[in-house]
Amino acid sequence: MLPRVLLCDEIEYVQDELKEMFQGIAEVIHLVSESRSHFLSSFGPGGPYEGTVAVYRHTESSEVIGTFDAPLIHALADTSRVRWIAHNGSGYDDIDVQACKERGIMVSNTPRGNEDATATATLYLMLSCLRHFSMAERSLRSGTWRKPYNAAQVHDITGRTLGILGLGAIGLRFAHLAHAFPMRIIYFSRRKAESAPDWCEYVSSIEELCKQAYVLSVHIPLNQSTVGMIGEKEIRTLQRGSVLLNTSRGRTVDQEAVIRALEDGHLSSVGLDVYPDEPHVDPRLLTFPRCTLLPHVGGDTAEAWRKMELKALGNLRAFVLGGVGEDIVPELKAGIGNPTTL
Repeated sequence: MLPRVLLCDEIEYVQDELKEMFQGIAEVIHLVSESRSHFLSSFGPGGPYEGTVAVYRHTESSEVIGTFDAPLIHALADTSRVRWIAHNGSGYDDIDVQACKERGIMVSNTPRGNEDATATATLYLMLSCLRHFSMAERSLRSGTWRKPYNAAQVHDITGRTLGILGLGAIGLRFAHLAHAFPMRIIYFSRRKAESAPDWCEYVSSIEELCKQAYVLSVHIPLNQSTVGMIGEKEIRTLQRGSVLLNTSRGRTVDQEAVIRALEDGHLSSVGLDVYPDEPHVDPRLLTFPRCTLLPHVGGDTAEAWRKMELKALGNLRAFVLGGVGEDIVPELKAGIGNPTTL
């Protein structure tokens, strides 16, 4: 009997490749559960997921089975043979990685799969915030032409300083895009990036980054150490009238501090694609017409989804064939020396 791979979310862009990748090495099965309790009770003998060794997931299945929190992980470890979770997405904050580590379940993600899509979305947010394009379009659509638009409050991008917090794949791609204007690019990461070009200047602290940046763009993962990393202190360190962008995770930025800074004009606008309690958006954010707000679509293009599905499925295939997949999340990389036995 072939090992089974469970797709908690459907594959939309690489269905033909899916069949070829697992033909003869694993049986691909699909989520049939309509509740979390049914999901967790279905891995035993005779259950629809019996024999499952690995799981593919995105975020949409959370509406049915919930997030992969500690209780779910422990239940999986107790009742199933699942030893690999292939997450489709670069951010994996809805998986309890520590619980996975405790129970010997590995987790992979899809880094670099949507770097171009997210970077270009960030570029759009920056352009729109500085030029008030979102407000201008809403004015046109409402039939008032350009009535609220005031050129005295609109600014060019060329020559301004962009501060990037987190020069990973997305941050670096955004840096390349912004440099073309040109802009002066500075960044802060946990360590100096070896891949950074000479024109991308490393600064020694978040405080120094905020002191120099006119536009601050956040590109960090969400974990315990990054919750609220950009807070009241950091925002007030930015010069008055600056712009804040966030396409990473909503909780990396203190939303209350942002709203206060918008209310008193310390921030001229913000460009957001992520929020602390999605899909809920604080209605106060909607009252600032210069801001540009997107519903977490920054990484969503057909090309990005295709790359991410292939990458996630490739991680699953590598695990089924050799007991060790690729793209293991950093918190678990110390455990890759011993292949997991199927």
